[in-house]
Amino acid sequence: MPYECFFQFQYLVLMKPVVQEEITGCGIASVAALAGLSYQEAKSVANSLGIFADDSSLWSDTRHVRGLLGHLGISAGEGEFPFSSWETLPNLALLSLKWHLEKGRPFWHWAVFWRSQNGPMVLDSKTSLKTNTRTDFWRIKPKWFIPIEAKHFPLA
Repeated sequence: MPYECFFQFQYLVLMKPVVQEEITGCGIASVAALAGLSYQEAKSVANSLGIFADDSSLWSDTRHVRGLLGHLGISAGEGEFPFSSWETLPNLALLSLKWHLEKGRPFWHWAVFWRSQNGPMVLDSKTSLKTNTRTDFWRIKPKWFIPIEAKHFPLA
């Protein structure tokens, strides 16, 4: 067991943000960051599962992102949990940012929260950011989060 944990720790040390290559590709990019894939690799897997960045349900419903995570062997907690503080988040989570309603339907931007060995950070795929590794927590307003179980990560 300690041997397995060592390799999982090594994998998490290497986690990097993935920039979305499509304006609506934040869900795919967030899963790519969690899986250690490029955007194109994650997009290829998503497309093979019938998941496409231009499908508005990708950023208004958790089902497609959960399906992609599951296909890649990454376990997500059941349900969405209201965000209360950065301190109470699990070590790894998907976040809903910029949550809003359009014609009664919720929409949001996906990002990854990671409590790394260098401190907590948000891996944000938005292309216009100066850096996609964010620590400006006072500017980031999550609505809810989905815990990600690191023990189910593929080993590097």
